[in-house]
Amino acid sequence: MKKSIIYIALLTMATSCSDGFLDRVPLDNIVDETYWQTEEHLMLGVNTCYAFIKNKNTVDIGQMGDESINSTASNAYRLIASGNYTYDLATVNNQWKDQYAGIRHCNNFLANYHRAESVSEARREALAGEARVIRALLYFYLTFFFGDVPIVDKPLNIDEVYGPRDPQEKVIDFIFNDLDLAAQHLPAEIPTGANLGRISRGAAYALKARVALYAGRYDVAERAAQDCIDLGIYELYSNGNPETSYNELFTWAGKLAAGNNRESILTRAYLSDVSMHNLSREIQVPDQASRFNPTKALVDTYLDTLGYPITHPASVYEENSYADIFKNRDPRMRQTILPPGATWGGRNDGNPDNTDLTVYTAPRFIAGNPGGSVTLSGFYFTKYVHVPTVAQVSRDQNDIHLIRYAEVLLTLAEAKLEQGTLTQADVDRTINLLRDRVGMVRMDLAWLQANGLDVREEIRRERHVELAMEGQRWFDIVRWKQGYLLGADVKGMRRSFAAVQADVANLRVDDQGYIIVNDGRRFEDPKNYLLPVPMEQVNRNPELGQNPGWVN
Repeated sequence: MKKSIIYIALLTMATSCSDGFLDRVPLDNIVDETYWQTEEHLMLGVNTCYAFIKNKNTVDIGQMGDESINSTASNAYRLIASGNYTYDLATVNNQWKDQYAGIRHCNNFLANYHRAESVSEARREALAGEARVIRALLYFYLTFFFGDVPIVDKPLNIDEVYGPRDPQEKVIDFIFNDLDLAAQHLPAEIPTGANLGRISRGAAYALKARVALYAGRYDVAERAAQDCIDLGIYELYSNGNPETSYNELFTWAGKLAAGNNRESILTRAYLSDVSMHNLSREIQVPDQASRFNPTKALVDTYLDTLGYPITHPASVYEENSYADIFKNRDPRMRQTILPPGATWGGRNDGNPDNTDLTVYTAPRFIAGNPGGSVTLSGFYFTKYVHVPTVAQVSRDQNDIHLIRYAEVLLTLAEAKLEQGTLTQADVDRTINLLRDRVGMVRMDLAWLQANGLDVREEIRRERHVELAMEGQRWFDIVRWKQGYLLGADVKGMRRSFAAVQADVANLRVDDQGYIIVNDGRRFEDPKNYLLPVPMEQVNRNPELGQNPGWVN
C-alpha cells in the first residue's frame, strides 16, 4: 500500500539524523535563499501546512459540549464546558497560538509558491488551493472560538505582534474568499494513490458550507453544500450491514487507505509506525478511568425506533434496567455508545460474574485489581474504538474525520429549514439518507407536525446524533444560543442499575436517581458564548482587547 503524500511532512521531520542535515540552511532563511524552486519544494511546503490540521484534538474539543465529560476534574475542556476557568488557561492560549502558527506557514507558502517557475501554473495554483483551505480551516476555529480576530495574510516573524482584531464578519468574508479561490483550482475528483488524503474541491465547498451555516448565512450554506453534492463523487459509507456500517467508518476498516470510503471529505489520516494516536485506548482504557464518558444528555437524545423522543407519551421506550436503555432506540445509539453484549477492550467490567473479558455486560465504577475500564456516567463510547488497539499505547491509526459527506447533507437540510424552504423531498435526499444507512425510520415532516414535534428541534437532534464525538457540539450549542445546556449538571445512568450497589453507594444522585457526575457548572450570557482572548496574547498585544464579560 502506498503511503499517503500528506505524511511527507512528518517523514521529513524524522530525517534529522541523515547526512548533511546540520549543514542545511536554517528553516527561517529557506524562503529567501534557496527554496521555492521545484515541485518538490512546493509539496514539502504545503505538507508543512497539513501538520496544523487538527488531529485527535478534534474529538477532545467535543468535551467542551454536553455529550461527553473527561474523567479528570482539571481537564481543560471539562473546565471550559463548566464555565469555571479564567483567561490564563493554557489550552485557550494554545488554541489561539496553534492556529496562528499554522496560518504563518500557509502565508509563507502563499507568498512564495509562484517562484517555482519550472512548475506549471495549474499545479502551482492547485497546491496553493490546498494551503488556502487549510488557512480557512484555521481561521474557522479562531473566529468561532474567539469572535473578532486579527486577519494576518502575509508572512510575519514568529514574535511579530498581530495588530488589532478584525470584525468576525470580515474574517468570515476572508475565509469565503480563500475557499472560493481554492475551489477554482483544486481537482474535483477524490485524490487516490500517492495523493490519498490531500485536499480537493469538495473540501473547499464543504468547509464553506459549515462556516456559512455557523455564521447564519443560510443561502450561502445551501449553495456551498449543493455545490459539494453536485460534484457527484461523495456517498455515505456502507458495508452493506445497517447494524455496523456507521460504526465501522470510525475504525480502521473505514480509513481512506482501506479504499472503500467515499464519505470523508477532510480527514486527518494516520499510518502505522509513521503517525498514530491513542484515541481507542483513551475511550476504553483497560486499567484506568475512561477519558471520554458519554452523558445522559447524549443518551437521551436518541429517538425510539418509531421516531419519537423517549419522553413522548407515544414512545415505546422503557427504562426498567440498564439493558433497556439500549432497546428500541435509533440504531446509531448502539453504534456510538457501547451496549451490553458488545465486544470491547476495557477488560473486567462492573459485573463480577462476567468471565469473558472481551464482552461488555455492565459498567464499572471503581478501580482496583483485576483492572478494568472505569466510567463516571455508567456509559462508554464505542464510536472511534478499534478494539485490538485499546490494550496498546498510541498504536491507533483510525482516521480522524473533520468533515464528512453526512455533515454536508445535514447542513443543506438545516440551511433550507432556516430559509423556510425545506420540503419532504429535501429531507429524503439529506436526513433520510443518513437514517437509511442504519435502518432507522425515515423522517416525515407531516408526521412530525401531526405528533406535535418541532421540525427545527428534530433537525438539530439529527445533527447531534450523527456527529456525536466529532468536535462540533460546542459550536452548535453556541450558535443556537443554548448555553443553558452547558450550565446544567452532567448526569449519568440511574444508580440503581449498577451491578454491584456497593460500588456506587457513595455516588450522588438527583431526585430521580440519576448519578450526578458534575455540578457547580455555570454559563454566563454573553460571556461564555466566546472563549476569552488569552492572557498571554493580551499581554503581548493590548490592542486585542477582551471579549464581553471577561476581565483582563
